[in-house]
Amino acid sequence: MKYVMFVVTDSQRDTVSDESDVDIWVNELDASGKRVIGEVLQAPTESRVVRVRDGKRYVTDGPFAETKEWICGFDILEVEDLDEAIEIASRHPMARNGQLELRPFMQWDETAPA
Repeated sequence: MKYVMFVVTDSQRDTVSDESDVDIWVNELDASGKRVIGEVLQAPTESRVVRVRDGKRYVTDGPFAETKEWICGFDILEVEDLDEAIEIASRHPMARNGQLELRPFMQWDETAPA
């Protein structure tokens, strides 16, 4: 199964100091083939929200939400199941310094007519 793992900031870090090196986590998962790709994202102030309404395009500086947390990166994981994705996410430094959201890719029915 494929999961996208959103790396999210969090204003409430773990009380135990953690200076883990994310490169160790990345290198281990890249070597195992469990991490397909991952990237760090620029701050939300660099984002744009694009919508089309009644045929007109609207582009707005992002973000809209008034929140302290924001998505600062992502990883695509190829794993056996949710339990494995959770185990991998729990080893990421941001599990203690932020939060990680795991979201499975949609499983399309291969037998459904086009």
